[in-house]
Amino acid sequence: MNEVWDLWMPHVGATGLSFARSRVGAEVAGDRLLVHAAPPVLDVTVRGEDGSPRAEGRDLKRGAPGPMSFLVRRDDRITLEDGWPGDDDLGRLVILPGGEAGILRAWWHADDHSAWRWQVEFSNHV
Repeated sequence: MNEVWDLWMPHVGATGLSFARSRVGAEVAGDRLLVHAAPPVLDVTVRGEDGSPRAEGRDLKRGAPGPMSFLVRRDDRITLEDGWPGDDDLGRLVILPGGEAGILRAWWHADDHSAWRWQVEFSNHV
């Protein structure tokens, strides 16, 4: 079953602006995924194939700089966690600005977080 992850920047312009909208398999998204280059504040709504809301989070604030953030689903709530991916995150879904989604296949970062290198695998089916 597919889900739509709708990531919204609520404090941009008069009424906000879409950051990313991605249709992904629920089993691929799971309960923890990555978002690349998240803005300082996000609203997130996850909807089922029928459009009904499954989970949401409002005014999710980043607390630390970095290229990645985690979106965590607990029942019908979404939270945001700051952090850097590690080996346990390989194979995890990554949503990019605009809504393209892929699977994290490789990740490295310098100990001082001054540099990072990553690989993401994309595939599509129509």
